[in-house]
Amino acid sequence: MFKLPRLVVLGLLALPLQAEEKPVPRLAVVIAVDQMRADYLVKFRPYFGAGGFKRLLEGGADFQNCHYQHAVTKTAPGHATILSGVNANIHGIIANEWVDRTTFMQGNSVEDVDSPLVGLPPRVDRYANATLAAKAGRSPRNFLGTTVGDRLKARYGAAAKVFGVADKDRSAILLAGPKADGAYWTEEGIFVTSTYYRPALPAWVQEFNARRNAAEYAGRTWDRLREKELYDHVQGPDAAEGEEGDTRLPKRLLSPDGPLGSASFYGDFDRTPWNNDLVADMARRTLEAEQLGQDDIPDLLTVGFSQPDAVGHAYGPDSHEVMDSYLRLDRTLAQFLAFLDARVGAGRWVLVLTADHGVAPLPERLWAEKGEDAAGRIKGRELDAQVKSALDDAFGPLPDPLFWAVRDNSGYHLNPRALAAKNLPPDRGAAVVQAALQGHPQIATAYTRTQLTGAAPLDAIGEMTRRSYYPARSADVLFVERPFFLIRVLGTTHGSPYDYDTHVPQVWFGAGVKPGVHSEGVAVEDLAPTLAWLLGVELPPEAKGRRLF
Repeated sequence: MFKLPRLVVLGLLALPLQAEEKPVPRLAVVIAVDQMRADYLVKFRPYFGAGGFKRLLEGGADFQNCHYQHAVTKTAPGHATILSGVNANIHGIIANEWVDRTTFMQGNSVEDVDSPLVGLPPRVDRYANATLAAKAGRSPRNFLGTTVGDRLKARYGAAAKVFGVADKDRSAILLAGPKADGAYWTEEGIFVTSTYYRPALPAWVQEFNARRNAAEYAGRTWDRLREKELYDHVQGPDAAEGEEGDTRLPKRLLSPDGPLGSASFYGDFDRTPWNNDLVADMARRTLEAEQLGQDDIPDLLTVGFSQPDAVGHAYGPDSHEVMDSYLRLDRTLAQFLAFLDARVGAGRWVLVLTADHGVAPLPERLWAEKGEDAAGRIKGRELDAQVKSALDDAFGPLPDPLFWAVRDNSGYHLNPRALAAKNLPPDRGAAVVQAALQGHPQIATAYTRTQLTGAAPLDAIGEMTRRSYYPARSADVLFVERPFFLIRVLGTTHGSPYDYDTHVPQVWFGAGVKPGVHSEGVAVEDLAPTLAWLLGVELPPEAKGRRLF
């Protein structure tokens, strides 16, 4: 963990009066760009306009060496950490989805059957002329932490308003926190919420959905903002080996009533930059409708832009799609910052920009540069077969229908019934799985439940893995792939403890922020303590980070 020098700590303790006299912003805005690597702000900076990312970088505090301290760098754990200041070993959000240890059924990180969705019309299979089952409910009940928004509500009650807006449910819900007044995310091109927050959509959200939704973009074509040669120079050729889906720009967004049906349309829309525009418009409308930042009691708005994650997974960080997405998001951000000035008042709001994780390059790109041993694609079924074979060899095969283990993200749950059938303690089975994984040429290391829950120190990756481990939900053995090796057939992904996944932006701008560039190592876990101080509220309990300024 990064620590403040002792003299700095003493200096801060000696200045309590100045800290109390600082002006509190009327509004705090937390923007999380899904899958935004920190190096994008360097790589694409020459091509940004004046009012978006450049405005934040030139007028704010840019912490260029910011990393997550946990190993499982996935979307939900990242969003759960940003405003709680703790990791999954405390907040319990270990992944986007995970397998229940008792039922072996997979569930979503924000799934809640007791909180049905609000605002999504009944889904109809037009070919079978039948109503489909409703989508599962959503809420923050799986989140076991406390956020800055929760602390804001604890101090000011209903006078402080907290809202989350995003494309993804987990982004809106986990950033806003359990005590939020509302969280809105998109389902099938419109914004919805759940009964956890309210029994029906507010009239203003219904009006927004009727006026602004994904369907209005049907038939449009996404092409580059700038000349193709610039993208070739910065990113390399379009449609590189290893990309998935429609790999070339321009791309035409087919109608939801076309032959491929609505499911394809909404998935395709999620990959276009217009998705970010829709989220930004909803954030502006939320500010207006809920009167955020209009009095001296601070409010909080969290905004999650998820489209860069969709294109990053499909095309990789060196694609034309990723570059164009950020050039367009820059314009969207500039409009949003100008709106904050007009609506709340320049100098009366504070904003922090960060991300939930980074991303690995396409293995095929590294093959071309460094050879095939530098990166690779791991076949999950072959890994599963190796684990099963090791257990069979050690303890004898199991009779049908028993099975040894289930892979869950980068880990394996041992089947208690299989262990009982062989009269095995869990530790013995876990040790065999660990050895099998460590013998795989594309796996860097593996850790057992006993190691991760024990007190003995682990190596650096082990300690990061320990921060991602919540015993009641996590697997019996967790493994870490070698750098640049992915369990994915095409495209790319994230979820490792390596720099390309942990290194994200942390840029502060606005009230209470002194502009400057900072090169020292900081953590995403430092964001919550810093924002709590700026808002004049208590730290979230168990927050491990430090105040940055």
